[in-house]
Amino acid sequence: MWTLPNILTLLRIALIPIIIVVFYLPWEWRHVATAAIFGVAAATDWLDGYLARKLNQFTAFGAFLDPVADKLIVAAALILLVQDHATALFALPAVVIISREIVISALREWMAELGQRTSVAVSYIGKIKTTLQMIAIGVLLAVDPEIHPIWDKVGIVLLYIAAILTLWSMVIYLKAAWPELSKASDKQEPS
Repeated sequence: MWTLPNILTLLRIALIPIIIVVFYLPWEWRHVATAAIFGVAAATDWLDGYLARKLNQFTAFGAFLDPVADKLIVAAALILLVQDHATALFALPAVVIISREIVISALREWMAELGQRTSVAVSYIGKIKTTLQMIAIGVLLAVDPEIHPIWDKVGIVLLYIAAILTLWSMVIYLKAAWPELSKASDKQEPS
């Protein structure tokens, strides 16, 4: 359980409260510091997977914890950013991204119970979505929207693109799981 990849994943979770505290500090550099900490956390996401493959240190605990850590850090960052961007236009992609993560997590858990987890394994589009999402969140955390409105708009555009990829990847996962989903609904009695 205490492999280097798992320790990095736990570090990612441990950085969440630090990101929150730094985000609310009354210091001028809080945006850059928050983004830097988020960047370290995002880098551990790539690094733990790389090390698990390179060192052949795959564990059931790591397989469970890695996606949980990703979802926690993204959700926490988006919730913080909604405060700085208190508009429906910003809340929309944030809610789409967080909602998709909940839906896909539930879908993967359910498919795992059926022994079909591999049919909803992480796809290439999911990896692109995650990368773009991390970049968008990093940009948005790094800039004060009032001082750097152009960079803020760049971050918001990237977040919208990530939200679109989020929906696209969700459709791919649901489509892959549809045979099992439709079988399950055929077996249920009418309510």
